[in-house]
Amino acid sequence: MNKTPRILQIGGLASAESSGLSDGAEILAVATAGEALALLADQQFDELRIGGDALAESRSLLIAQQSADALKAREVLRADEVLRDMPDGVALISDQRIILWANRRLEEWAGRDSLVGLEFYEGLSNPEIMGPDFCPFHTAMATGQPSGMTLRTAENRYFQVHAAPLGQGQSVDQLVVTVSEVTEEILQQQKLAAIHLAGRQLADLRPDEIFLMDVDQRIDLLKENIRHYLSDLLNFDVIEIRLLEQATGYLMPLLSVGIDQEAADRQLFAQPNGNGVTGYVAATGNSYLCEDVSNDPLYIPGAAGAASSLTVPLMLHDQVLGTINVESPEPRAFAPSDIQFLEIFARDVAHALNTLELLVAQKANTAQQSCEAIHSAVAMPVDEILNDAVNVMEGYIGHKGEMVDRLRRILQNARDIKQMIQEVGQTMTPLDAVPAGIKSQQRSILEGRRILVVDADEQVRNDAHHLLERCGCIVETAHVGSEAVMMVRGSDECRYDAVISDIRLPDFSGYQLMCRLEEFMNPVPMILMTGFGYDPGHSIVKARQAGLHPKAVLYKPFRLDQLIEVVETVVQANEAQHA
Repeated sequence: MNKTPRILQIGGLASAESSGLSDGAEILAVATAGEALALLADQQFDELRIGGDALAESRSLLIAQQSADALKAREVLRADEVLRDMPDGVALISDQRIILWANRRLEEWAGRDSLVGLEFYEGLSNPEIMGPDFCPFHTAMATGQPSGMTLRTAENRYFQVHAAPLGQGQSVDQLVVTVSEVTEEILQQQKLAAIHLAGRQLADLRPDEIFLMDVDQRIDLLKENIRHYLSDLLNFDVIEIRLLEQATGYLMPLLSVGIDQEAADRQLFAQPNGNGVTGYVAATGNSYLCEDVSNDPLYIPGAAGAASSLTVPLMLHDQVLGTINVESPEPRAFAPSDIQFLEIFARDVAHALNTLELLVAQKANTAQQSCEAIHSAVAMPVDEILNDAVNVMEGYIGHKGEMVDRLRRILQNARDIKQMIQEVGQTMTPLDAVPAGIKSQQRSILEGRRILVVDADEQVRNDAHHLLERCGCIVETAHVGSEAVMMVRGSDECRYDAVISDIRLPDFSGYQLMCRLEEFMNPVPMILMTGFGYDPGHSIVKARQAGLHPKAVLYKPFRLDQLIEVVETVVQANEAQHA
């Protein structure tokens, strides 16, 4: 029994729904090519006709027929096969948004066996339209130009939709729609936005909060924010952050979560060798991905059971401030996006740390200035008390012991006042809150040294207090040479480490003062000051012949670094002679 041929007819009949027998063949008629493509995907036909003309004979004849119409039919069939297997979704829709044809990928994303005949949004379970065009199908139909939008499904999947008109001019009644899944890209963008927001919030404190928090509280808050965002936002559970001490290269632990205590306490330095991945990253400023810790020569065990690690530098502009290290029990656990995200967050952490340091330094500087202002206000009056006390005490030495004892107590109490002010200032501005340049001065060998400055010029005495006390010195002053002698004689229990004197005092030359002080100090840690090298009495030459240190001369006006260098030299030389 012969099989009845089946023919698919596109147009050319009175009705698109017409079907029947003609010339012993079964004919199925449709109105559009899209409908034909949909039927060709599911059914077998022996011929395809457009406008009533046979474009393809039986499958055996298709191979032999080389007419232009046969080639066109073959292209249509081949295009259908290509579109159905594309990795993106493709559909042909009508001006009423009815799906006339859809490929396998779009049906798979929609979770349906067939989308033909469904309204587009209904076929995709009515997803949320995210824009930018909220009516792209209408726009494409009306303008004849492509348009697009983003859709979000109930499963939080994102799809990019592009609609382009099929045909030209004013007769557009169908659209070719392509659909691409962009879930990963959208989630990446959202994560980046969340990271930047988290970075801005790391050290974002209101003025009233800052006022109520001390240095340690601010650091603790920053550490907690960092831990929170690394864990909840970036999904890193094993975290170690170290800060770089620029002067020593030491990587000081700041935050440790999930790291073995022995590893957290390990001393590491910013060196490319012998200090693990952390030392390498701090030394080079480059991120380092350790995909398998068992085969990585740089890796030093940090967390128990860790199989992979990722370490990035804390960068502020071009300067390395420290490192962030995260670890995972899974090998090759970190993707390129993890490196990107952690590097972005690390930059925000570096800015937050720098902001916090600036705030702390500003507060420390304010406190320091306040203490300096108080000290400057009382320094000279206290010196006057000291000067008057030693003058009075001179008259009672050898006579009334009780009066001398009282005067000594006055001297000591006056000195204690100055010392207390300095100690309060150091408490309010601890070394860890003071910028590095100030720290280096306060940690110099001048810390706690007692200096006597002798000069008739009040401005010089004021400057001596201001400059030397910044280095931690305890400064006292005298107006004339005789007063200086009494100050030295009355300071048996608190000897001076250096005496700085002008070469011309109202009563003595600098050399004469040095000679008088030899009765109470041996050797005399003397420093002489002169303006423009003027020394008519050859005081400097004579003093050098009597043992003045070769570098113990200051030429007015002098810079702070020159003053410090000379005082340090004399103090060290004096210590060496007493050793």
